[in-house]
Amino acid sequence: MTVTVGNPVPDFTAPATSDTTVTLSELRGKKVVIYFYPKDSTPGCTTEGQNFRDLYDAFQKANCEIFGVSKDSMRRHENFKAKQAFPFELISDEDENVCQLFDVIKLKKLYGKEYLGIERSTFLIDEDGVLREEWRKVKVKEHAQAVLDAVKAL
Repeated sequence: MTVTVGNPVPDFTAPATSDTTVTLSELRGKKVVIYFYPKDSTPGCTTEGQNFRDLYDAFQKANCEIFGVSKDSMRRHENFKAKQAFPFELISDEDENVCQLFDVIKLKKLYGKEYLGIERSTFLIDEDGVLREEWRKVKVKEHAQAVLDAVKAL
């Protein structure tokens, strides 16, 4: 079962930084941005997180929570979050449950080798838990601003 635009996103619970657990259904009444990225502390993922961080106040004013998701361990997430001063939580999806739900595990190529990894993707869920927009194969530049514009337009 994977998510589709215009339909409710199935509920999920996942461990996150700051010793928290994220349960989607508990976020009803708020817009939610979930962005998936390949790996903590790599250049593109760091820049993407910084861009969401820098626009965080604007997202909050629009009644929107942000969560970053990768398969990194909680320890790596805590270090990455602290180093980059992210004001939002990072979800550790080591078992790929959330990744599978959003269908972001894709065959990738690096230096001629194929492997399964997270395709950079972002999802916007409305106050009622319905998926309103998705961005796949994300290019980091200007992306956070485009997501913010979509949040404000909801």
